[in-house]
Order: sequence, then structure tokens, then C-alpha cells
Amino acid sequence: MGWTSCGPRCSPPWPPPYRHLDLFFALVGALAFLLDLGADLWMAASYVKAGHYHWGGLVLGLLVLSSLTTQLFSWAWYQSDPQEMRRELPTDQTLLALHVLQLGYLYRCLHVLKVGFQVCRMEAATEIQRGYAVFLSHDISLLRLFETFLESAPQLTLLLYIIIHTNKAEVFQFLGIGTSFLCIAWAVLDYHQSLRCFLQDKHKLDPLSAVIYFLWNFLLLCPRILSLALLAVLFPRYVFLHFLGVWAAMFLWVSLQGTDFMEHAVLEWLYRAVVAVILYFCWFNVSDGKTCHRSAIYYTFLILDSCILIAAWLWNSAPLSSEDSYLLMALVAFLPCYVLGVLLRGIYYEKCHPTIQAAPVASYDEVDNGQPLRDGAVVLQQAAVNYRMLKLSQHYFAEVSWELLHPGNGALGTTVV
Repeated sequence: MGWTSCGPRCSPPWPPPYRHLDLFFALVGALAFLLDLGADLWMAASYVKAGHYHWGGLVLGLLVLSSLTTQLFSWAWYQSDPQEMRRELPTDQTLLALHVLQLGYLYRCLHVLKVGFQVCRMEAATEIQRGYAVFLSHDISLLRLFETFLESAPQLTLLLYIIIHTNKAEVFQFLGIGTSFLCIAWAVLDYHQSLRCFLQDKHKLDPLSAVIYFLWNFLLLCPRILSLALLAVLFPRYVFLHFLGVWAAMFLWVSLQGTDFMEHAVLEWLYRAVVAVILYFCWFNVSDGKTCHRSAIYYTFLILDSCILIAAWLWNSAPLSSEDSYLLMALVAFLPCYVLGVLLRGIYYEKCHPTIQAAPVASYDEVDNGQPLRDGAVVLQQAAVNYRMLKLSQHYFAEVSWELLHPGNGALGTTVV
């Protein structure tokens, strides 16, 4: 379904230039994924070799769960994209085989590198060519975010639990922590940059906004992960019950907001389940309207829950000794991290968050590639717009004026003039 019979004001936003920097980011993202995968396998093998089969099994379990979920979303999005968007892709049978073999996401990374390299080599790439490269990168950005909070964030919690429990850290554990933080940081920043893709050029993510955005997410996420790791040390058998209880509450909350992201009802419930996992760790907006009250309720709940977990650990654990100095410093920094994170979040929304209009509709001086209709009007072929990311961008930038309609996912834009 395209943009037809609605006039120029219904045009989707023109895609931004696909730069060499975007191609570099795509390459780094693919390499970070492979590095994280290698670190996970090394860590699981090290635990199994040391006789800690349950820890190795948990690492592999998180890896398999995140991979299965990511491949399912990737396959569903390929199927929902219009046929004209899939001309350069393999057959459905080949794509299905890649996803069954858990190679679908890696194929997406390699494909966007190929398309991005071709666009960057062209002296004057067309809007459709640039739009296709941006379209592909948006899907990867969202899949990376899902994979990160299904695997990297839980795995980071597991690593901290093991280090606190054993009171020692191995080389592969430091590598695992480093790759997990790298993947989380990259996923959060890349996702936010993708959301801003639909705004005016002057409101793209500048370095200062990126630093502030990353810091407040980082400062609010670290205490959360620490509190969950301490809960695992104190009550290892009740961690899953805590997760299940909070996840169920978040799932109900997301469902009551009436999300409409996927094109099939079953996949919509899966999407809500994944969002509930993300909300177990950090904020993720899924509905229209101003988010001030919803985010205030969420962060109040999250901070209270984390403080209760920390207090329970302090009450039931033995007094800290000099050997636990690193843990003592982490506990001392727990509340200041939350306070500083909330302050930086307020600064970001006050100074850096866009509150203006979305990308303006392009003006047309001439028709290149137009197709005449029976009544003499001309349909302009425009670049593909990733409506999955566009919808999330509309949710996130609630104060922005959006003059856009919502056709089918991934439709090629057309305007009748």
C-alpha cells in the first residue's frame, strides 16, 4: 500500500543522505555483533570446562533465546515488506533457510553493508537508492535493540552475579562485560539516531546530545543491573519469580496501551512480550501522547523496586569486609547514579529533545520518473519509508508535529500531484 490520492501534504519524509559515516557505523555494528557472539561462546565454553554447567547453560540459553526471537522478527518483517522492496533479496526459501539456521540477522548486516557501499560509491545516488539503504539500516537498528535486551543486558546481570558470588573475575568475564556494555551502548545510540532520522536536519543527534542521551540511560541502567545481580546472590532461586512478576506487570501495562506495531495479532503479542523485557531494565515508549506521566510512574516503580532489592541484600548479607571494597563503592554509587541519571534525563528533554516539526515535505519543481494517471495527475515515485521505525519515532517524539499517514509497512512512497 503506497501514498496515493492524498496530496503532497501526505508525503513521507525524504530520507537523509546515506553517508560514509553511516556505512562505517553499519560495519562497526556488524563487527560488534560478531565480537559479542565470540565472547559469549568463549564464556560458555570456559564455564563448561570449569565444571559450572549451569552457568554455561544460562549463557547459551540467553544466546539461543535472543537469536530465535530476533530471527522470527526479521523473517516476519521480510514477509510484510512489499514485493518491490525484495527484488535484490534471495528467494523466500533461501531466506527461510537462513533464518532457521540463525543467520538471518547476520545476512541483514551484510546486505546493508553491500547496499550502503554501493550508494557511497555513486557520485549522485537517487533518493530511492538512499532511502533503501536507510530503510535496511532501520530494521537492523530495531533488531539490534531487541537482541541487546534479550541477551546482553541479562548476560551482564549474570556476569556480575558470578563475579560477586565467587569474589573473583576471569579474563573472559571482563571481555564479556566489555562486549555487553559495547552492545548496549551501541544499540541505544543507534536506535535513538534512527528515531531522529525523520526529523529536520538541524535536529539530528549531535555529539553533545548523544553523550547526554547515553549517560542518562547508562546511569539509570547500571544500578538496575547491580540490584538484580545482588538479588541473584542473595536469593538465586527467586530471581526468576521476581523477573516473572515484574515482566507480567510490564506486559499488562504495554497491552493496556493498545500497541499496534506488528501486522499479525500473534506477532503483536510477541512484540509486547519483548517490550516488557526491555521495560524490566529501562524505559521504552510504545504509545502516542506525551510520556511525562507514564515515564514518571515507570521510573518511580523501577527505583523503588531496585532500592528494595538493595536494602534486602544489605539486611540479609554478612557485613562487608575490606576485600569487598569494589562492591562497597558500587553500593555507595547506587543512589547518586540514579539521581544523576534522572537529572541528565531532565536536561536532555529540556535542552536537546526536539519539540518542533518533523521533516518537511519536499517541494517538487519537476517530475523525474513520474507515472501518469487516467485523470492526468502524476504519481511521483519516492523513496521507501520504514514505517516500523516511523511509528516508534512518532511515539518517542510526542511533541513533534507529524503530518503523516500510515500505509503498510515498508511501502514505497508515492504522491499524487
